[in-house]
Amino acid sequence: QVQLVETGGGSVQAGGSLRLSCAISGDTSGSRCMAWFRQAPGREREGVACIYTGVGLTFYADSAKGRFTISQDNAKKSLYLQMNTLKPEDTAMYYCAAGPRWVCGNGIRSYDFNSWGQGTQVTVSS
Repeated sequence: QVQLVETGGGSVQAGGSLRLSCAISGDTSGSRCMAWFRQAPGREREGVACIYTGVGLTFYADSAKGRFTISQDNAKKSLYLQMNTLKPEDTAMYYCAAGPRWVCGNGIRSYDFNSWGQGTQVTVSS
């Protein structure tokens, strides 16, 4: 398993940008699915984006397409989520997650991921 620590959250106005980072430690050998999820108060945790680390193939939720970019830096053992044109509805706790490589795709589900970070809060004001 891997250990995950997110940083980079904060408060921004609508239209602004944030870049979330996830530091990955532990057994980082092999390919896996790395993902970003988010959870707003009173709502279920939803997948935002994921990347199959073996080939860099990415998938995005419809709400993230065209605005968010997931990327990885294997040398730095880090995962990133660049978020542009932020909207108030993007306000949530954002989590980094790791799972087996075969769960990467459209419509990722939280129960398929077995390692989680503690989360970082993103607040977008109108």
